[in-house]
Amino acid sequence: MKEKMQAAPTPFTSYQKLVIFILSITQFTVILDFMIMSPLGDMIMKHMLLQPSQFGLAVAVYAISAGVSGVLTAGFADRFDRKKLLLFFYLGFIAGTFLCGFAYSYATLLAARIITGLFGGVIGSISMAIITDIFSLQQRGRVMGFTFMGFSASQVLGLPIGLYLATHMAWGWKAPFLMVAIMALLIFVLIALKLQPVNKHLALQSDRSPLVHLWHTASRRDYRVGYSATALLSIGGFMMMPFGAAFAINNLGLKNTDLTLLYMVGGLASVIIMPVIGKLSDKVDKFTIFAVATVWMIIMVVIYTNLAVTPIWEVVIFNVLMMVGIMSRMVPSGALTSAIPDMPDRGAYMSINASLQQLAGGIAAIVAGLIVVKKNENSPLQHYNTLGYIMVVVSLVCLWLLYRVRALVKKKAVQQVVQAETAVH
Repeated sequence: MKEKMQAAPTPFTSYQKLVIFILSITQFTVILDFMIMSPLGDMIMKHMLLQPSQFGLAVAVYAISAGVSGVLTAGFADRFDRKKLLLFFYLGFIAGTFLCGFAYSYATLLAARIITGLFGGVIGSISMAIITDIFSLQQRGRVMGFTFMGFSASQVLGLPIGLYLATHMAWGWKAPFLMVAIMALLIFVLIALKLQPVNKHLALQSDRSPLVHLWHTASRRDYRVGYSATALLSIGGFMMMPFGAAFAINNLGLKNTDLTLLYMVGGLASVIIMPVIGKLSDKVDKFTIFAVATVWMIIMVVIYTNLAVTPIWEVVIFNVLMMVGIMSRMVPSGALTSAIPDMPDRGAYMSINASLQQLAGGIAAIVAGLIVVKKNENSPLQHYNTLGYIMVVVSLVCLWLLYRVRALVKKKAVQQVVQAETAVH
């Protein structure tokens, strides 16, 4: 039966609600640590006298190290309690974020971002594996709508507060990283005390070595479609995001103080739209939602990246409309790709998936830094609209890949029904 004919969504238990809260605030800190680099980009480039290519590298090393870490972790990801894995990598993320707050040169900043990426980049895949283990497919759209709200909340709360600290405290651009690290320490304690062990997958493990398990998960043909779709989803964001603040200030005519309003309003729009998209994803066809959001996003990206000096209220409106399209793609795509792996492979699949996503994003950030040109400290960015056109092409390819993912998920659902009926007979 088609997805739009599904029964009423399954309600959450009280413990499932707690898990959603824990994973959401965990994602909030990880996403905020990554997102804060964009609004701080203009400050960091001017403070350290960096070129766009150098700042692009500072963003990229996080993603690349996260990708490498994910590959190294994938073979072992299904051999441990997922709660223990989450605590281990979250502690490393906290240490790396503290180091970012104490970076005193470009080299030490790069080193701190590498350490943060090695640990923080894996947390998203572990969270996805926990979600897939605890929640049914009919619940995951709503779950991801809430967990992805960490992105929105980071804009509504985290980025404005971080920008305020960066502009009003003696620590300058380092202050937001220290704020994130302290907040993450408190969340670490909450995870340790309240999250139950997530270890049912251990009963399904075979005697394969970690390397064999890694190869088995990486080489399956149906899994590779999901890997490709997720990797391409990140390319456009990694290209545009690092230079978003610099574009707003140097091209659109905004001030540093205007960024708080820009990110806050965009975040509020995301907070409103994400739960709505999550509920729709559990009621109607997920691919249809993704396709509509992709077309909308393409239109807004082309408009936004070609703006010149623009009044703040117009920039805010265009940014909100663009964010709605971008965020509306995340929930249905995440829900669809999470249905591809079998339970014994989920941890490895999520790790490989996140690794390829981060590696693709890291390469995209480096390429973006080579495309975007800035003649001097206060001159406009050149060729930022080129990044928008590249994002359009990548988004169309991603649309085709998600169509294939939907076909695989439907085929798997039919096979499960046939197997269940055979077992009954």
